[in-house]
Amino acid sequence: MFEAVEELIGEHADLEKQLADPAVHADQANARKLSKRYAELTPIISTYRSWRQAGDDVETARELGADDPDFAAEVKDLERQREELTERLRLLLVPRDPNDDKDVILEVKAGEGGEESALFAGDLLRMYLRYAERVGWKTEILDANESDLGGYKDVQVAVKAKASHEPGQGVWARLKYEGGVHRVQRVPATESQGRIHTSAAGVLVTPEAEDVEVEIGPNDLRIDVYRSSGPGGQSVNTTDSAVRITHLPTGLVVSCQNEKSQLQNKESAMRILRSRLLAAAQEAAEQEASDARRSQVRTVDRSERIRTYNFPENRISDHRVGFKAYNLDQVLDGDLDAMIQTCVDADSAARLAAAGDAG
Repeated sequence: MFEAVEELIGEHADLEKQLADPAVHADQANARKLSKRYAELTPIISTYRSWRQAGDDVETARELGADDPDFAAEVKDLERQREELTERLRLLLVPRDPNDDKDVILEVKAGEGGEESALFAGDLLRMYLRYAERVGWKTEILDANESDLGGYKDVQVAVKAKASHEPGQGVWARLKYEGGVHRVQRVPATESQGRIHTSAAGVLVTPEAEDVEVEIGPNDLRIDVYRSSGPGGQSVNTTDSAVRITHLPTGLVVSCQNEKSQLQNKESAMRILRSRLLAAAQEAAEQEASDARRSQVRTVDRSERIRTYNFPENRISDHRVGFKAYNLDQVLDGDLDAMIQTCVDADSAARLAAAGDAG
């Protein structure tokens, strides 16, 4: 696997030369593409050079250790450092998810459980908004359908990363593991007898598509406008500002009524539609992939129960990777890093195993 790094070193040097040429930046789209690839290769090249240096250090320590016990004592530490660099380099060389640097559209929908499920959907939304705030991401509510008690029947939010970030730290790279059914066990606000109920909400995470990634013909859409309504069905707008877009070839339907402007609602609906179409196309392509590829943790089946939030025990459990912690209150306040990292690690291990089998 490491032999391939020599080719990457040449590519990295060539990219560095191109990016140093002011003429390249006249084409912003191409400059972004080159910069992205350069950022992907930089940690690989840096780690590879450290790995080679560590190998030289081990050999030197062994040679000098034959005459000097101080150098001999260093050999084990140097060997351990090189093993760590070897593992890091192996992980860096495993093919990455091409969507990892993309922003996402995250949707939360109430499920079984009525008003309690809608309240839990609101808790999940706040959890993701606070997590985004913690890591410095920008969020934008695209559309929201509130329930009578202040929860959400469904809500869509765009999540965007900073202009630049480390490879593997993009929004999709971290949030793609959140898709699935989230189950809650607690005494609902609507429960007068103090009994614990179980309800659920669904989370859908899709990479946000750029215009060039999804081709939508003008005849592929049916666009309907209607009057917005609020919780309980009351009218919140006296004009037909809400927009419903139907993608005729697939039957996908997206509605937006969050804004007072029909144009803004249409733009938001198109963003959601493009991301869903991109996700559908990628999932179809993955169905044709190898069994090893399909078995990876990457994105769970949308109907799968992935997580349980147990309020009486302050416990949160991820059923895919066996993660369990008793800091539910902190997680709901946006402290998601530890939980997400367990999924990232499981995904990396699966990719590494798949790459080893292929090799």
